[in-house]
Amino acid sequence: MTQKTAAPSMPREVWVLVSAGFVIALGYGVVAPALPQFAHSFGVGVTAASAIVSAFAVMRLAFAPSSGRLVRKFGERPMYLLGVFIVALSTLAAAFAQTYWQLMLFRGTGGVGSVMFSVGAMGLMIRIAPPAIRGRVSGLYSSGFVLGSISGPILGGALVGFGLRVPFVVYAVALFAAIAVVHLQLRGSTLASIDRNDTVEAMPLAEALSIGGYRSAVVTAAIFGWVYAMRVSLVPLYFSLELHQADGVAGLALATYACGDVIAMMPAGRLSDRVGRRPLIIAGMTVLALATLALALTSNVWFAFASTLVGGIGTGMVSPSQQAVLADVMYGRGRGGPVLVTYQMSQDLGTVIGPIVGGFIAQEWGFPTAFTVTAILAGCAAAAWIMVRDTMIVRAA
Repeated sequence: MTQKTAAPSMPREVWVLVSAGFVIALGYGVVAPALPQFAHSFGVGVTAASAIVSAFAVMRLAFAPSSGRLVRKFGERPMYLLGVFIVALSTLAAAFAQTYWQLMLFRGTGGVGSVMFSVGAMGLMIRIAPPAIRGRVSGLYSSGFVLGSISGPILGGALVGFGLRVPFVVYAVALFAAIAVVHLQLRGSTLASIDRNDTVEAMPLAEALSIGGYRSAVVTAAIFGWVYAMRVSLVPLYFSLELHQADGVAGLALATYACGDVIAMMPAGRLSDRVGRRPLIIAGMTVLALATLALALTSNVWFAFASTLVGGIGTGMVSPSQQAVLADVMYGRGRGGPVLVTYQMSQDLGTVIGPIVGGFIAQEWGFPTAFTVTAILAGCAAAAWIMVRDTMIVRAA
């Protein structure tokens, strides 16, 4: 009779990174409501004010290759801390910007730090997470980020009443506090110190690309970036312009989508450790595709809210499994390197292209067409996983 092996406990280091991730996402949400208004206060138009948001994503994309090399040379933990420090410093500087171009420079610099800590965080989570509960760890980490992104705009909206510069100062202070906590809590950690190991070479990108699951993950990451951009740019506008709802109701659509994420992430992470990553990604992208198509076909506000909730559940099913795929592929193959960077760049590319292309389609042919295109892309991501093997490492009990 075979005895079932108990799942390993969640390492303390995971909780440290989850807490820091929550603070980072919370702070990002705090400045989100103030940023376009702050840029507009310098006398620029709507397009220039929106470009402040794009500058952050563009710098993330441009600096991603360098961040991978830095992580490989110095380790995940130092680059994670340095990246958060750069974001904190640039955010504090943005609070005191005197011109539009100063604000643009400081926000762009923040994008450099953002990709550094993103790649460092992914590498750390891969190192720290026990193989048997990778999906659960990924679900917990993703949930922390989403909860922070839900709470941030609420706090940020309140802080704007004290002045457009106040949210930036609050975010910077929170980031400095997160740096101190992560440094102190991981300083003597055996698991976190593995990032100093130079004995194992980083996995070559060509080797990773020979794995069907990794190729599908990269494709899905790009579409995920597109979907995220669609969620934060087109969905609120759709509720406002097409469904003729107040701005506050349009904001609730984002919260509804995020709630769907949170509902699904933890159960999906646990389930992916049992049945594999592939079934959760196929099912999640299919659910997302159908929900987005339903959004394209409705003019009823309540049905639109239901569609956004279901779409959030779809992305929540996919997100932890995607991160677990990276851990499966890179298991025992050294720090960071081009495998992580390529995945991150793919997602950032989708985030940069999504608002431009999706917005153009919505402007020229209407929101339903833009949502239909997004649904087709989500369906393509699901199809990309049908013919590949699951990456989950199966261990004997």
